[in-house]
Amino acid sequence: MSRPLIGVSTYRESARWGVWELEAALLPIGYPRLVQAAGGLAALLPPDDPAAAAATVARLDGVVIAGGPDVEPVRYGAAPEPRTGPPARDRDAWELALIDAALASGTPLLGICRGMQLLNVALGGTLVQHLDGHVEDTGVFGTHPVTPVASTRYGDLVPSESAVPTYHHQAVDRLGSGLVASAHARDGTVEAVELPGAHWVLGVQWHPEMGEDLRVMRALVRAAKPASS
Repeated sequence: MSRPLIGVSTYRESARWGVWELEAALLPIGYPRLVQAAGGLAALLPPDDPAAAAATVARLDGVVIAGGPDVEPVRYGAAPEPRTGPPARDRDAWELALIDAALASGTPLLGICRGMQLLNVALGGTLVQHLDGHVEDTGVFGTHPVTPVASTRYGDLVPSESAVPTYHHQAVDRLGSGLVASAHARDGTVEAVELPGAHWVLGVQWHPEMGEDLRVMRALVRAAKPASS
């Protein structure tokens, strides 16, 4: 049986290896490892022309929008606040186009951290530009408990409270059109969102690639059907 091909969006950053220091398509190894452990094949999707997104998604069985820098506030009609990071406009444009293409085609879609925030923005939602308590220390992943909402896709996957790896200072504010919250932190922060219905669309605010819980990624891989099958 063919393993579903799951595209994962990437950073575009300067990186150093060996004698080289060059611009690179960069992605923490946890993402492809998570896809592979869940039974999928991982394909990297570096920033590209947004016009190519639909054709790209058409060749994939599932899409993961990875974590990364803050979404540029202009994308949701806001001015940047002092603690909002510098924009990554090529990623914003490319990943929003990937989300739009996945939603239009019914391709299973998972947003992780920034990816969940972009999913919300793509559907007309807004973000909180800074909140405290969800970063343990600079460059250090923390953990905190997340409580599922019963009778949601996420609640069915993970029916009880669980500790998740976390590192973010922004979060969902107003939900995008059609989205429902399917998990919360103890302080009320929305920790998962989804689109109800037949199409598999889920966003999680934490970083499953930094943990050992495969349930969310396994669900995406199960929902993804190889185009050749």
